[in-house]
Amino acid sequence: MEVEPGAYNLPSTAANSLAPAMVSSLKTTADKLIVLFKLRVVVLLVLASVGGALLASGGTVSAGHLLLLVVTGTLSSAGASAINQYLERDSDGQMQRTRRRPLAVGDFARPQTVLEVSIGLVILAVMLAWPFSRELAVFLGLGAIIYVGVYTVWLKPRTVLNIVIGGAAGSCAVLSGGAAGGNWADPGVIALALLVFAWTPTHFWSLALAYRDDYERADVPMLPVIANAHASAWWIVLHTGLTAFIALMLSVRPALGWVYVVPTVMATVWLGWHSIRLLRQPERPRAVKLFKVSNIYLGIVLLGIYLGMLF
Repeated sequence: MEVEPGAYNLPSTAANSLAPAMVSSLKTTADKLIVLFKLRVVVLLVLASVGGALLASGGTVSAGHLLLLVVTGTLSSAGASAINQYLERDSDGQMQRTRRRPLAVGDFARPQTVLEVSIGLVILAVMLAWPFSRELAVFLGLGAIIYVGVYTVWLKPRTVLNIVIGGAAGSCAVLSGGAAGGNWADPGVIALALLVFAWTPTHFWSLALAYRDDYERADVPMLPVIANAHASAWWIVLHTGLTAFIALMLSVRPALGWVYVVPTVMATVWLGWHSIRLLRQPERPRAVKLFKVSNIYLGIVLLGIYLGMLF
């Protein structure tokens, strides 16, 4: 019995529509995972940890240790971020900025699965790191504990100091890099950890100022909810100054050289300028601009560290 060629093929219209539908579905899923695990933030934390590793090792950290750092840092940070969203799914639904997050809109029939998987990611990161570096494992676990237990559960709903103390989670990322590089107590590593600690309020308070009504509606005592816009801008400028001071102090490390100093000085002036502009006119557009500039600023500082330590 002969079968005509193409007898079992899908109709051309169905075949033509199937591929775009699959691509669209995959893109939608990828977008949801990026938001759920806060992968943009995770990338910044991993980059900060690499900076810590380079400072600790004098630029000689092995490729194997860097790979271990990147893999475990990504797992731990992503897991902690998703736990944060699981715990805040109700308040996220009340805020304009976060109301479309996957858990807030009910994209998962069983949200507990997200919690279980996320806890597993953190545990997996610690277990992978432990045989190679106990210090790395400790800082990975400590960063997740601070972000979830100290910041999300304890401080965020209770005190205006939430993001100040919670910034220590980002510092743990740097210290984990220092551990992977063999010397987490190196002065350069400590300085970078302090820089991230000081930078976090500037970064997050500018965002909170832009979305003040959101946090007020969700009853979260962020600084701009407790203080007026002008007072909040003053505190942002204070932390910007502290961030700038630490970034410039890092330049005394001879190995970093001018390749670090020049872009860092220029970026620091840029960040300071936008902070002063916010102080003069503490309104949403300038707060959003400072938030974006602060992201780029940290990236420039880290790039300067990479170039200085590697070349």
